[in-house]
Amino acid sequence: MDITAALERILPKVRRPARYTGREWNSIVKDWDQVTVKVALAYPDIYEVGLSNLGLMILYDILNREDDILAERVYAPWVDMEEAMRQAGIPLFSLESRRPLADFDIVGFSLPYELNYSNVLNMLDLAGIPPLAPERGGDAPLIIGGGSGTYNPEPLADFFDLFVIGEGEEVLLELVRACGEWKRGEGRGERKEFLRRAALIDGIYVPSLYDVSYHPDGTVASIEPLAPEARPTITKRIVATLPPAPTRLIVPYIEAVHDRGMIEIQRGCTQGCRFCQAGVIYRPLRERPPEEVLTSVDEILKSTGYDEIALLSLSSTDYSQIEPLMRELTSCYRDQPIALSLPSLRTDSFSVELAKMLQERRKAGLTFAPEAGSQRLRDVINKKVTEKDLLDTAEAAYSSGWHRIKLYFMVGLPMETMEDVAAIVDLVKKVLAVGRQHQGGKARVSVSVATFIPKPQTPFQWMPLLDEASLEERLALLRKSLRGKKGFRFSWHDPQSSLLEAAISRGDRRLGRVIHRAWQLGARFDAWNE
Repeated sequence: MDITAALERILPKVRRPARYTGREWNSIVKDWDQVTVKVALAYPDIYEVGLSNLGLMILYDILNREDDILAERVYAPWVDMEEAMRQAGIPLFSLESRRPLADFDIVGFSLPYELNYSNVLNMLDLAGIPPLAPERGGDAPLIIGGGSGTYNPEPLADFFDLFVIGEGEEVLLELVRACGEWKRGEGRGERKEFLRRAALIDGIYVPSLYDVSYHPDGTVASIEPLAPEARPTITKRIVATLPPAPTRLIVPYIEAVHDRGMIEIQRGCTQGCRFCQAGVIYRPLRERPPEEVLTSVDEILKSTGYDEIALLSLSSTDYSQIEPLMRELTSCYRDQPIALSLPSLRTDSFSVELAKMLQERRKAGLTFAPEAGSQRLRDVINKKVTEKDLLDTAEAAYSSGWHRIKLYFMVGLPMETMEDVAAIVDLVKKVLAVGRQHQGGKARVSVSVATFIPKPQTPFQWMPLLDEASLEERLALLRKSLRGKKGFRFSWHDPQSSLLEAAISRGDRRLGRVIHRAWQLGARFDAWNE
């Protein structure tokens, strides 16, 4: 099938057709016939979201540096495009070469969020690849998963050939090279043979090589290896040193969620918040040297034309050289309209000097996460922030010319009471009062409230999710106090979505039947309200 010709007929009929055209600036197109292994990197959400994912950018860059490997991208088509593709008989295809996904050797899904799991099944089906792993033939691509979702991969065990546990930069190359050796081998053998071979690679989990048994009450009794290659314990992969940052970032023709250049300045976090999965799974802390950051920022600006650079980490202000780095960056680009942003700020390390350095550039927003309104509850969750820290930070920001601060909180935390929820209101009112002292009626506070989700591998992984009625009671108090009030903007997370996320994040492989049935009944884009 000539996919390009078919696209010319349907793209004028769908929303944002540039999501599906490819050929973006800095995208990489290799000669299909000159490489050994073809990898499709798949993101189970729309183009604008997936293109902003730094992890996928890193893997795309690493794989395409290899002469005998190509990596191309595919994202979940929006519902109008899916309908048009199914009607026209167009299989899901990669953006670079517009080849059907079924032609690739490996389709690797990034799994960042549980409510995207139904999209994984939908993308496989749209590609003509059976979603259930046992139903796929020997010529089907290997379906692999990586990302934070693999720290409990069991709900997806029915659909994936294997999972990469941990950081993917090194292990993915090892896996792809092993696939290349397998392809080149004479009489390469069955798919099962390669999966057993892959299971010997550190950090690889092959669910079909394990048998799960259950107690009468439904809890897991044991997970037993079925082959000598299947290890009783899978140890996550960690890169000792951050690999070179990708600098030729793909520049889209439409606005992405994060439409800017970005560089990871450090990985890991030492704060130890008891609810935070990222803080646990990305340990230990590793910093990128300042000189490498400076060189990479310069290369990103030259290769992309972006006018904003985000310095990324779980807590950017914990970077040990953050102030000298910011001073050097603002000095280097003083005569250019380049904005610098620190998307993740910790309140007790945000200095007045740093606020002023950011204020010198075009303002890109300040966001902080106190997480809980009362000091008692912040102590429970091990969030090392005091009310004084937050108010001092607000003083520094508003007095330096900022008009708006965004604050993140959670409800449903362990040991939370309604008094703790009311303390959120008291705290944000104090922040707004500080803002009005300096900015008058221009001062704004955006308050975003999420539901606490007990995540695997965290200290709170065994805590219960608060019931929906209690969550709604907490949200009602906040809506009454903040929604529509002058100076405040209030948003919150849907409690029903939280229930689904919690169930999937800690479920076992029996949930695969539930996910499969939900997809059959039309579930897709479950994280979206549209």
